[in-house]
Amino acid sequence: MSSSPVDRSHWLTIFALTLLFVSYNIANAGINHLDIEDNEFAEFEDFDVEDVVAGVASEQKNVVHEREDPPSQEPDREIETADEDEATVEIEDNEFEHVDEDEYEGYEKDSATKPDLKLNEGPKITFAQLPAHLRSNWESYYLELMILAGLVLYFFNFFLGRSKNQRIAETWYSAFKGPLLEKFALVGDDGKLENSQPGLMKESENVYLLWCSGRTGCEAVLFELRLLKRQDLVAMVMNLFRPQQDQVHVKVFMNDSDMDSFVMCLAAKKTATRLIREMADISVYCPEKKSAVDKFGLPTNFVLMSEIGEASTTLLDARVCSLINNIPEVIESIHFSDQYSGPKQTEDTAPSKMPEVKKMLIFNFNLPLKNGKSIVEAVEIIRPAIMLTFYCIDRVKRFRLSKEFKAKAEKNRQKVEEAFLKSTHAARAEAAAARREEKRRQEKEKILQDDDPEKQRKWEEKENKRLAKKRMPKMKAIKV
Repeated sequence: MSSSPVDRSHWLTIFALTLLFVSYNIANAGINHLDIEDNEFAEFEDFDVEDVVAGVASEQKNVVHEREDPPSQEPDREIETADEDEATVEIEDNEFEHVDEDEYEGYEKDSATKPDLKLNEGPKITFAQLPAHLRSNWESYYLELMILAGLVLYFFNFFLGRSKNQRIAETWYSAFKGPLLEKFALVGDDGKLENSQPGLMKESENVYLLWCSGRTGCEAVLFELRLLKRQDLVAMVMNLFRPQQDQVHVKVFMNDSDMDSFVMCLAAKKTATRLIREMADISVYCPEKKSAVDKFGLPTNFVLMSEIGEASTTLLDARVCSLINNIPEVIESIHFSDQYSGPKQTEDTAPSKMPEVKKMLIFNFNLPLKNGKSIVEAVEIIRPAIMLTFYCIDRVKRFRLSKEFKAKAEKNRQKVEEAFLKSTHAARAEAAAARREEKRRQEKEKILQDDDPEKQRKWEEKENKRLAKKRMPKMKAIKV
């Protein structure tokens, strides 16, 4: 299975921009076409009375020529023409010529001689503003066209991205199903008593889970495939500006007796900064970043955060360092902790008791699907990293701290517990005072609702004594 050097997300974005450009050109073409295309009311737009009169006259002349008499009637017509020439036309004088202009007010001679042309005009025609047909006016629908094109493109990308993520998950599972069956008694556990179809569980369109159990040294192992949101067009466009990678997260839940007390993490520089800021155990026990180049010979983009130096020196042996040097682009982070409690909790939701901790090994690996690699090639590249998890499980199970470092680790955990109790003491005292005040308020309301004045008087005396005792200065008793 081979893929094109250009990622599908790139040509999907190019296709989207091209489709929007074509929609914009169609809208502009509709505007230009509207100026020159006639509509069904165009014959009334240039309506002119004089043109109509001239047209009627020309039609009458045509009718006269068509109905001419035969040549035998020509002498009579010549006689009628001669009579018409001899006739004289008398022009009538203005009927208001004898009127004296000074005798009447508001009379104007010119206005009397000019006829009122408005009386001869026909009724004024008004046309309703009807919407133009879709084929002749695209301007009114360009927004709808762009929305429709965006929806078509979004759904096309949704089905294409979902199918690709599904292919990646199925290829990964088929490649590691054999080794997992050898390492675990149960692969693909879904938490039910009878698992009829063991395998990957689809959490969402881009997240797939695989539970494995039945191995010495650990309770269970969770493989989590966190792929890119290829089904989301907006996420793919954002990925062009903030590139991300497909990842495989492996979480190993260790038994309490199979892991000693230590916290360490090896990660890339950017990832290490994020883990220190977000993870509770790393920020408390090993917030200091150290270079892993000189001591372990790892690439320069890796940093080490370790609570106990003996643990990091023993677990990061030559085999582990050699594998990291061979595939540095695959290793994102390796996190071992006996105090894992998840991300930090905000100040608003700070717990009143110590959070529950677990002993865990967490591996984050990148799935290198970029640079023109096929799915099969990327899965084969990540295979040594997956095998590394089983090697680390056995190493952590056999590792034990010396007495000196064991005492140091226990002292560190005791200090953290004391600091937590100290920080929560003020909050617990404030909560207790609020509860006492609420209890007194309810007692006061109950007394006031009672009609017995004797009880109210006794309660007021008791309350006044309590307030007076509270206002008194505190004194220490000295024994002589």
